[in-house]
Amino acid sequence: MKRVSVDIGGTFTDCFVVWNDRYIEGKALTTHHNLALGFNEALANACAQLDVDVGLLLSEVDSVRYATTLGTNALIERKGPRIGALVTAGFKSTIPIGRARSYGEGLSEEEQMDIPNAHRPDPIVPIPMIREVRERVDYRGRVFLRLDEDDVRLHIRDLVDAGAEALVVLFTNSVVNPDHELRVREIFLEEYPGHLLGAMPMLLSHQVAGRKGEYARGMSTILDAFLHATMYHGLGTLELNLRTKGYDKPMLVNHNSGGMAQLNSTDALQTVHSGPVSGIAASEHLMNETGLGNIVATDMGGTSFDIGIVVEGGVKYYDFNPVIDRWMVSIPMVHLVTLGAGGGSICGYDRMFRTIKIGPASAGSDPGPACYDRGGLNPTVTDADLLLGYLDPDNYAAGHIKINPRRAKQAIEEGLCDDLDLDVISVAKLIKRNVDGNMANGIATELRTRGYEPKDFTTLAYGGNGPLHACGIANALGIDRVLAPPYSSVFSAVGAGNVNQMHIHESNTWTALFNANQKAFYSDYTTFNAQVEELERRGREDLLRQGFTEDDITYRLELDMRYGNQRVETAVVADLHRLQRQGDVLTLIEQFRVRYGARFGEGSQTPEAGIRINTIRVCSYVDQVKVAFKRIGQGGAPVVTPQPLKTRTCHYVGHDKPLDTRIFGEEALLEGTTLVGPAIVATRATTYLVEPGWQYYAAAQGAVWFSRVAP
Repeated sequence: MKRVSVDIGGTFTDCFVVWNDRYIEGKALTTHHNLALGFNEALANACAQLDVDVGLLLSEVDSVRYATTLGTNALIERKGPRIGALVTAGFKSTIPIGRARSYGEGLSEEEQMDIPNAHRPDPIVPIPMIREVRERVDYRGRVFLRLDEDDVRLHIRDLVDAGAEALVVLFTNSVVNPDHELRVREIFLEEYPGHLLGAMPMLLSHQVAGRKGEYARGMSTILDAFLHATMYHGLGTLELNLRTKGYDKPMLVNHNSGGMAQLNSTDALQTVHSGPVSGIAASEHLMNETGLGNIVATDMGGTSFDIGIVVEGGVKYYDFNPVIDRWMVSIPMVHLVTLGAGGGSICGYDRMFRTIKIGPASAGSDPGPACYDRGGLNPTVTDADLLLGYLDPDNYAAGHIKINPRRAKQAIEEGLCDDLDLDVISVAKLIKRNVDGNMANGIATELRTRGYEPKDFTTLAYGGNGPLHACGIANALGIDRVLAPPYSSVFSAVGAGNVNQMHIHESNTWTALFNANQKAFYSDYTTFNAQVEELERRGREDLLRQGFTEDDITYRLELDMRYGNQRVETAVVADLHRLQRQGDVLTLIEQFRVRYGARFGEGSQTPEAGIRINTIRVCSYVDQVKVAFKRIGQGGAPVVTPQPLKTRTCHYVGHDKPLDTRIFGEEALLEGTTLVGPAIVATRATTYLVEPGWQYYAAAQGAVWFSRVAP
């Protein structure tokens, strides 16, 4: 297998190259103005280790796969086209008003509690760019008011004349009957063929999101249109860059659903958060390959700290109505929690609690932390780590990034020391303690709100800063061991190369498997089977268009089910893809009962209220060859401890005086190497910090166990 996978983060671009039996990591700072430059540098870094020419490598690999935060950054910066919207007459206010709670979506818990100062985000589609069209379809798909085509033509011309650069069509109940939305697109192409307006997109809401819920479906379509140009040009630049270097195959893009597809089969909205989701996919593959059991995946990069849960047995946690930036959307996305706790997170003084506040703002890659000496003036977590002695100024990132301790000291002194009335080292320790505590609280909250205990999970610490803060997080969380997985600094890039080519399609339904009023079981099998077949057809066409055969494709049927009129829905992976008899209905009901009981406790089921399917979802996918993980248990005969390269004085939370700390290099990753803290292992890609009271054990493929040493 020969493959390149890339995770373009807010601070670093990570590259993972599979070259037959060799696995190589490469990193570079992300170049936001032109993503191809950072990718080229990271790939050149990996090729230098392989001693292979970049052109030769790209001509021989089977695929290049990207996960990117390009869409996330575009939303943060509000860089996008002017959008016009066509909505059903009477529903003009759905977009600007939103939902009753939309003022708080995307805000921190602290900001949500400050109701007097809370506000809804500025709408992406301003009110003057919304037009009402005379048409109406009821909840069953019956046409109450036929589409007024003259009205449509008039409004399209108005929006184009008003400067619209993209159009969205958001008709009520279009997921049940899309005929009116489809006809609007035909009219648009009649009025403005491609040679007049070029590549001006028109997006139809029923094609972006297949579930009811007008506001969430509408925002999904609007955000997709808003990100379309940015993703098209950004990823198009990456694809053109590959072409000039000799790569002639389709470029593959990772999705936030845990799959991937060719660029021409990818919606812009599907790429948001695809980098962190790739790390969760790698964690799931690691669990299945090595038998680690339940995993909480934590990714500490330069910009953020991402948390995901992988439960043994293959049950994924999805957000079916995730909040992206400040808006709730209606697309299935692998669940993750993001905290502003990366290496580049800016540290400020919290005047209310008289302590240090970490993030959410980040210095990113440009200018980066103050110690990068690229113009950054604010103190960051990386600046604190440097002053505490954990980072080597002369050999940071294998010498590719020069860091300046004097700049770090100046930033912390001027930004925090006077307010806190502490010396620089004490402030750096406080930053380290607070950021580790914030990450530990995030992990504990995420697990315990779902009924789990941290001690029942293996905690993975990856990303460029994960192994550096692993022991500190474990101390704050009260657990006794943490695993830095193989290729931990680029683990999300590993996941980007491991996911299957997959498309998810879903549709709303009102299927009562058990009708409580009539005391009857569902019997309209033809209607249910037709819906499943249609979703399979759409997924099949997506994959056939990308060069696969029908025999390559596998389908997974998921049903969102609930008891009676409960608001909470539970996703069930159905063993049966077609209903033929009443026994099949009873099988689905039993699967739901077991899944519901596992989630909310046995005995909480209420079948007497009725059992209903609200959404039918089909995942169509093609299995891909994946990176093989070896077993990474902790044990076996330790090898001889290598000689330290040098000794450095470091400062640790909980220790008043500095401690002499042995510094080791790449040789400490040799399987079986055991070190007792304090110690530091500095590699070209990351830094492993073994704090006092902890032991380091190198397992297979560069994985590292951190275990608490008994007093």
